[in-house]
Amino acid sequence: MVSKSYTNLLDLASGNFPEMGQPRERKQLHRVMTVPGVISELDDDVANSVASDVPSSVVLDRMIIVVNQLPVKAKRRPENKGWSFSWDEDSLLLHLKDGLPEDMEVLYVGSLRVDVDLTEQDEVSQVLLDRFNCVPAFLPPDILSKFYHGFCKQHLWPLFHYMLPFSGNHGGRFDRSLWEAYVAANKIFSQRVIEVINPEDDFVWIHDYHLMVLPTFLRRRFNRLRMGFFLHSPFPSSEIYRTLPVREEILKALLNSDLIGFHTFDYARHFLSCCSRMLGLEYQSKRGYIGLEYYGRTVGIKIMPVGIHMGQIESVLKLADKEWRVGELKQQFEGKTVLLGVDDMDIFKGVNLKLLAMEQLLKQHQKWKGRAVLVQITNPARGRGRDLEEVQAEIQESCRRINENFGQPGYEPVVFIDRPLSLSEKAAYFTIAECVVVAAVRDGMNLTPYEYIVCRQGVSGSECSAESSGPKKSMLVVSEFIGCSPSLSGAIRVNPWNIEATAEAMNEAISMADSEKQLRHEKHYRYVSTHDVAYWSRSFYQDMERTCKDHFRRRCWGIGLSFGFKVVALDPNFKKLNIDHIESAYIKSKKRTILLDYDGTVMPQTSINKTPSSRVISIINTLCSDVKNTVFVVSGRGRDSLDKWFAPCKRLGIAAEHGYFMRWSAGDDWENCGQSSDFGWIQIAEPVMKLYTEATDGSSIETKESAVVWHHRDADPGFGAAQAKEMLDHLESVLANEPVAVKSGQFIVEVKPQGISKGSVAEKIFTSMAESGRQADFVLCIGDDRSDEDMFESIDNAIASGILNSSKSVFACTVGQKPSKAKYYLDDTADVINMLEALEEASDPSPSPGNSP
Repeated sequence: MVSKSYTNLLDLASGNFPEMGQPRERKQLHRVMTVPGVISELDDDVANSVASDVPSSVVLDRMIIVVNQLPVKAKRRPENKGWSFSWDEDSLLLHLKDGLPEDMEVLYVGSLRVDVDLTEQDEVSQVLLDRFNCVPAFLPPDILSKFYHGFCKQHLWPLFHYMLPFSGNHGGRFDRSLWEAYVAANKIFSQRVIEVINPEDDFVWIHDYHLMVLPTFLRRRFNRLRMGFFLHSPFPSSEIYRTLPVREEILKALLNSDLIGFHTFDYARHFLSCCSRMLGLEYQSKRGYIGLEYYGRTVGIKIMPVGIHMGQIESVLKLADKEWRVGELKQQFEGKTVLLGVDDMDIFKGVNLKLLAMEQLLKQHQKWKGRAVLVQITNPARGRGRDLEEVQAEIQESCRRINENFGQPGYEPVVFIDRPLSLSEKAAYFTIAECVVVAAVRDGMNLTPYEYIVCRQGVSGSECSAESSGPKKSMLVVSEFIGCSPSLSGAIRVNPWNIEATAEAMNEAISMADSEKQLRHEKHYRYVSTHDVAYWSRSFYQDMERTCKDHFRRRCWGIGLSFGFKVVALDPNFKKLNIDHIESAYIKSKKRTILLDYDGTVMPQTSINKTPSSRVISIINTLCSDVKNTVFVVSGRGRDSLDKWFAPCKRLGIAAEHGYFMRWSAGDDWENCGQSSDFGWIQIAEPVMKLYTEATDGSSIETKESAVVWHHRDADPGFGAAQAKEMLDHLESVLANEPVAVKSGQFIVEVKPQGISKGSVAEKIFTSMAESGRQADFVLCIGDDRSDEDMFESIDNAIASGILNSSKSVFACTVGQKPSKAKYYLDDTADVINMLEALEEASDPSPSPGNSP
């Protein structure tokens, strides 16, 4: 029998999200998880709610920062008498508020680094809220272990750093129970946010890979919530990311944010590539801003590397104990050239590669033997596992070997420090180091070079700046695989896997002339001092404001289940077509025009057999037989197919190939609506298309009577889109003097005669009817794709020119909830058929002739 707690976890993972708690008064957080692992303890909410009942005492914008761990240190008081708390000054997220408006309240939501007993959680929650403006999320132990040490550290962290689980012993196979714990933990974080949020006043800023599905939980509850997400780790290439079994769930959850931030363009480019290849979404760049159109919402993409907190570093430099430590270190390494490494104990930091490069340096450049010292500081490991143990063993062995082979009395080439150091002690090492070496094989950002540059600059008035009496100088050797590398143009960039090249770079750095070191240092310091953490947070906040400025103007509602949930945001005038309303207008009208697209409108796009069903034929026949109706199918398909399919509909008008061919009923001849019957340009266009078809696997050419179309739907998305863009330019160049239009569409490039569009068909029908004294007082126009937008636009033009009366019943309707020039929408082809059936029942079949020009 499956336990209740496990079934609830399954519900969470499958998207059957339990509804969450009733709103609470601010500053009162009494509700906590009471039974470890039982997610059913969470209260219910209403998924479609867009407001909160939490009272807002002051109508001011507030920023809610959601992080895995709060920037707070917790310590047990003596004799186990409660807890004492203090700010964690080393936490970068604590200082991001420096870039936010001074009058903006900042509230933190996250977990603590310590276990708090269930009986103390209420009291701790209240203390943290009152004194620190922090809301703790207490995770039950079994969920915490699977969430953090399981899914985050065994799956996401390795994958985002390009390590695939090729075997059970290397990275670990995907474990769905860990994913369920990840979802459950994100759910608990969302509950804590909902308890304190004022959705119309607050911004929510979510941080890092631990909380990537949190946006879906919050968006599900608050459709118009202003929400940003920043990823502090790398985002891998699509070839790596697509191996994740829950890849689409995470992508769709992130897209429920309004703004998604990355440190570098590479990380953003990989994310956009995943959205393109897995979700079919293409990004656009407008006035320097990158955005993804997602169901009527524009999801902004922000590229901005984080900086350091200048004030904190400078205050550390002024500490007396630090100044004393600098003097001690200068004495210890007198006459030596110090290279410094400061890294977490992590399998991706490349510490052993750095040691091997140091060994190579001493082998190849004997002059540094006895003079060059590598001081390697390693912070305690945050993860665990066999891979980490192997790396630690390798590092210790390399240190031992190098010191044995190259050490001398009074000289130790590698000084390995594997204990926690305070920031002031690290600053002392930065101050005396001639060069900092970062050899990480993959790292999201890495702020060690920034801290080093500021420490080498020193503080005016300090006795112990790097060169208190002379010009400031510094040198950096950094891996090209870390996030800060693109920002440090004066650093020597290396491929850390190339041991010899890294050793040569280290030699170049410490051998460089002081004047060159000074110029590089000055360039770096200008950048680091102006692009600090406040600059980063200010920039992100401003972009969030810009991205969300239309939130409360647009109509929003949620659709979809599980992690397929998303919010559709549309113009307030865009409405779902009400069948009763259109049926009423239909009955009252005397002269009607009905224009129907075919594929995607009355025929599902996914259907393999494109022949219309007997039901569709029957409906169209009934509509055509009403003497008040003029009915047309307007399609991009060829006239032979349409003629064959709709042969039973004798009174149906057909416009084929987007209107190049047109007839008013089966008994009429086809009209050629083109301005020219010269198709010599096909002999120019086809050879060009054949070149691209041969070079693009999965592409094909479709030759119509009046047009030539190149399809790349089955090609590689990236390559197909690039080839389509190149082909568009090529065709426009060679066909510049021909009477044709070259257009790109959804997975196509089309060449067709000028002046041919579905819009021109609609205009011709409206004009012909008006000229014959039969001006339509009811217009229904339905389509699903970009070519149908021309018909919707022609309706507006016809109203403006008086061909149609604006006071009459006009229904321009798109299929699917998406941005459109139409005023109405229906969800899918089934909705279209239901609506047409209602009109069929309201029709008055008559033996009189049908369409006539």
